[in-house]
Amino acid sequence: MIIFALSIFLSAFLLFQIQPMIGKFLLPWFGGSPTVWSTAMLFFQALLTGGYAYAYWLIGRIRADRQGKVHAALLGVTALFVLALGLFWPSPITPSAAWKPDIGAGTPIPQLFLLLTVSVGLPYFMLASNGPLMQAWFSRLFPTQSYARLYALSNIGSLLGLLVYPILTEPWLTLRAQGWSWAIGFALFALLVGWITLRVGHTRGVKTHFPKSAATIKPTLSMLGLWIILGATPSIFLLSVTNQITQEVAVIPFLWILPLALYLLSFILTFSDGPWVQRRLYALLFALASVAMLWVLGNAGDLSFGVQIAVYCLLLFLACMIAHGELYLLRPSARYLTSFYLMVSVGGALGGIFVNLVAPRIFTGYWEFHLAWLLTIVILIVSLLPRWESRPQVRAGVLWMAFFLAIAWIVQGMNGYSDALLVQRNFYGILRVKEWSSSTGLGDGYSMVHGATVHGIQYLKPDLRSQPTTYYVQDSGVGLVLLNHPRRDQGLRVGVLGLGAGTLASYGQSGDVYRFYEINPSVVDVAEGQGGYFSFLEDSLADVTVVTDDARLALERELAEGQPQHFDVLVLDTFNSDSIPVHLVTKEAFAIYLQHLAPDGILAAHISNRSLDLRPVLSRLAQEYGLTMLVIDRTSSMDEDAFSSIWVLLARDPASLQIPALQAKSAPLDGVSASLRLWTDDYSNFFQILK
Repeated sequence: MIIFALSIFLSAFLLFQIQPMIGKFLLPWFGGSPTVWSTAMLFFQALLTGGYAYAYWLIGRIRADRQGKVHAALLGVTALFVLALGLFWPSPITPSAAWKPDIGAGTPIPQLFLLLTVSVGLPYFMLASNGPLMQAWFSRLFPTQSYARLYALSNIGSLLGLLVYPILTEPWLTLRAQGWSWAIGFALFALLVGWITLRVGHTRGVKTHFPKSAATIKPTLSMLGLWIILGATPSIFLLSVTNQITQEVAVIPFLWILPLALYLLSFILTFSDGPWVQRRLYALLFALASVAMLWVLGNAGDLSFGVQIAVYCLLLFLACMIAHGELYLLRPSARYLTSFYLMVSVGGALGGIFVNLVAPRIFTGYWEFHLAWLLTIVILIVSLLPRWESRPQVRAGVLWMAFFLAIAWIVQGMNGYSDALLVQRNFYGILRVKEWSSSTGLGDGYSMVHGATVHGIQYLKPDLRSQPTTYYVQDSGVGLVLLNHPRRDQGLRVGVLGLGAGTLASYGQSGDVYRFYEINPSVVDVAEGQGGYFSFLEDSLADVTVVTDDARLALERELAEGQPQHFDVLVLDTFNSDSIPVHLVTKEAFAIYLQHLAPDGILAAHISNRSLDLRPVLSRLAQEYGLTMLVIDRTSSMDEDAFSSIWVLLARDPASLQIPALQAKSAPLDGVSASLRLWTDDYSNFFQILK
């Protein structure tokens, strides 16, 4: 019993350690978008289904005395493959820089899938198959004992693996050390399973005994369909809530761990053979949570993101308890265990496919959250009708019909924003253009909103259309730099990481060169005039170029091609929302920036956000490269259209920042510590800079 428990616990722990680990590693290669995690989740769900299908095939199609040999052989091949990757890569699961993708303007999903397949596909597949396989073998050796506790133990291992990563692994180990430590853990897992396969091999000729009554109950097609939809609903709920709170509420690093932890916790509780499956209680609690959710949706602009996140997560947890509770009540005998896991996993994968691949094509917003919400209500209604208790064909039919009818209703009745003139959804989130009214009586305009962050506002009046607004007004940090730079009348070369509405192009004069780097093609299209809402780029007197790619990858490529840009001003405008692309604020990133910066050039970093204080990180980078640092903290008032903003200015030559207009507005650096550990591509820790 103990050896089976250790194997299941360790495999589950490693499964959920590798997810945030490889996610963090690959995140910079795909622009730092939170959708990278959602897409990776789809990959892991699909591979989990593959692992369960393999376990189903092995148990159902291979003779008992040969199962261990087949599994041991595949496990040995996997171990050798992991070792071989370690000889050529920084670690066995972290690809070398030669594997960096060329994103361009297309969807990065195929490239992300390819990297995940090569780096972690095979070991993840073996780990995924371990849970159902060990439980099936355990039931063969100990037919009178329940496997449900082993399933709960698997989810406990998953939950611990998930929580340990941001708390212990990520803050203390570099990515390379993380990769090697995980590989060592996988080697230990392979040894444990190898020992178990030897024991299973000795069961030759022993007939498996099941309780007679249970052995005759073969799952019907209706039951299989019911397992799938009950697995798909919480999966859709999980991913949709993750998208909702990380892109529409607050993009806080590792916030996606909280919904996944609650999802796993619901599995632990419902499959622990305890008193956790209470239909009427959860019906009442879900109804109350739904009322709270309606209140949050109606008052989102006035509520703190902490309150919103709490309500979203409460609703998610209750929905998972409801769906997973029904799965527990519908669990089969040990004979059909692998079928059960396979169908539940298929449901989870279908949920991931719907959220990542289908929903962005048919929904303009994150309406899949409302879909999962409606499905959970239907699950409750069906489960509370006693006459349908023993009729899985009716329950499955009602749920599947509700799924498709709800999609049709959302597409026809909800698929839009009443306050938005333009809505576009892609891999990088939801982009909206809204009407905007000036609080100073200067007239109306348009605002560009990405997620929960305003990325630019432009007035409608012809004489005001070229006026910079929001974070970029003339007395902001970047405005002061561009208006007072010594080379302003000689032709400035300005680089900007992050396009937004293109507001900074309004500072361009004849002879200036402005080069923007933007990864989101929808942002580029709208800023370049799609719909006629914004014209900063078109109206600029400067020579304006927009590069559609991840900024760092594009800058690296330009250096490799012998094309340093010699920027007089390099603006880092990728940190103004709560979503911080960490790969743009590391030691290696700054080395690239400095190679593109003129000797007397100025780096201007926009770090306004609600959750994180990047000043200590930039102060440490300034110390590392011997840069002078200046902070311009502008506080706006209610009677102006400008936004409050914090800009950090950095320069090699202290004289570059001795501009009277900058010195007059500079904020004291008291309290900004440079003792923070230097952020690199191999190490960063967001918890140290949470406000």
